[in-house]
Amino acid sequence: MLLLLTVLLVALVFEYINGFHDTANAIATVVSTKVLTPRQAIVLAAATNLFGAIFLGTAVAKTISSGLVNDKIVQITPVVTICALLGAIIWNLLTWWWGLPSSSSHALVGGLCGAVFAASHNQWGALIWVKAKDGAPWYKYDGLVFKVIIPMVLSPLLGLILGLLLMTLLYFVLRNWRPRTVNNTFGSLQLLSAGAMGLSHGQNDAQKTMGIIALTLAAATKSGQLNGLPDALSFLKIADDSIPLWIITLCALTMAAGTAAGGWRIIRTMGQKMVKLQPVHGFAAETVAATVLYGAGAFGMPVSTTHVITTSIMGVGCAKRFSALRLSVVERILWAWLLTLPVTALLGYGLFKLAALAGG
Repeated sequence: MLLLLTVLLVALVFEYINGFHDTANAIATVVSTKVLTPRQAIVLAAATNLFGAIFLGTAVAKTISSGLVNDKIVQITPVVTICALLGAIIWNLLTWWWGLPSSSSHALVGGLCGAVFAASHNQWGALIWVKAKDGAPWYKYDGLVFKVIIPMVLSPLLGLILGLLLMTLLYFVLRNWRPRTVNNTFGSLQLLSAGAMGLSHGQNDAQKTMGIIALTLAAATKSGQLNGLPDALSFLKIADDSIPLWIITLCALTMAAGTAAGGWRIIRTMGQKMVKLQPVHGFAAETVAATVLYGAGAFGMPVSTTHVITTSIMGVGCAKRFSALRLSVVERILWAWLLTLPVTALLGYGLFKLAALAGG
């Protein structure tokens, strides 16, 4: 029971860090274009993150809780979950310190994969699997490849291409507008696009922690670890495919609190160092990113909010002119992306092996 409570605590620590680590995803553009002050933007992001996490479905949470790990091969124990979360937390803090917008989503998935792989005694079948769904299309399949790897590649590409196309279209439509009119119009519209970005961030990122908590409690319920609980704690027992309201609310509030704490290092990287933005650019990047994230969330794909908004900003910058992108900053970001899954997987794997050696 103590280990399960530790899982809950560590998961909420991850969710809080995720909030301030990924605040930049929702507000970097609206701050850099000076449409909102940092304080106003954080209030907007915290409120929309909370609303998105509570009211926009639980498809992503269900993917994490029952669509990634083959429980016929490996049992998810509290130790596995704690090692996965700690691996993700360590990487998130390092990239936050370096000011790199890496993916909290992929950090969590990488940590989970590493810990599960260690717990299964190095059986790839614990992760690479597909649950048959009567001829359903690929995006409804379960498993690491279909729910993580394919969306991980497609979603940033969509962000880049759609950002480039939308900004090119806006340049054509607005070519005869006066600069002041463009700035005033899209300064107002960016409030809507920033709000949409905050909602999609809550819909996507908060649900990963909901899923990891539900995954652990469902495994504990199935194995009988929670038998004999007093009535006051009976809410901890959950079915395999359910995300109780108390988990949804707790994770949403924790992420909103983390968002309110801010993440200025990453905000500077995304909103100022990568490409200089005006309100019309911010509107285009946020609109594209929010659209891609909503689509992925509806299909239960835990894609990276960070990757999508960053490549959307890159696409918008390329539409302006390719030289507008600061390639040295882009290179650092790409390295952080490439390293996130393998590094967090190694951290999760190593932490589980250390816990096993220590008697965990």
